[in-house]
Amino acid sequence: MSEAPQPQPAQGATFQIEKVYVKDLSLEIPHAPQVYAEQVQPQIDVQIESSESRFQEDFYEVTLSATVTARAGERTVFLAEAVQGGIFALRNIPETDLGPLLGIACPTVLFPYLRETISDLITRGGFPPLLLAPISFEQLYMQRLQRQQGGSPQQLAS
Repeated sequence: MSEAPQPQPAQGATFQIEKVYVKDLSLEIPHAPQVYAEQVQPQIDVQIESSESRFQEDFYEVTLSATVTARAGERTVFLAEAVQGGIFALRNIPETDLGPLLGIACPTVLFPYLRETISDLITRGGFPPLLLAPISFEQLYMQRLQRQQGGSPQQLAS
C-alpha cells in the first residue's frame, strides 16, 4: 500500500547571522610623527553608512561603514575608515519585512563590531580611544526611505 504524499509543513521565517568580518580597514596619519608632539584637541567628524546586497538565494551581505576624521584647524590629524561586513541568511521572510531587517536589524548587529574596530584602529595609531555613540538605525532607515520616495518620515511610517 502506498502512502499519499503529505503536504510539507510551512517553513518558518529565519534570520541567521552567518559571518561577521572586517571588509576594509584604513588609517591615515598624514602629519606623523609631528602630530604626536603637539597638544591639540581635534574636532571629530563621524560618518556612518550602510548598504546591502543579495549575493545568493536567501543570503545577503550587509556592510556598515564608518569614516572618522579628526581635524585641528585645517590640518587632518587622522582619518580612520572601516567597513564591517556581515552575511545574513534570511529565509521565508515576507518581502515587506526584508527592508527593515536589512536596513535596521542587520546594521544593529554589526554596529558593536564596527565600534570596537574603529576604537582599536585609532588606539593602535597612537591616539586615545574613540567610542562611537549609539545610533538609531531605525531613524537612518526612515531617512533613507524618505530620500528614495520623496515623502516625510511620518508618512512612510504609517
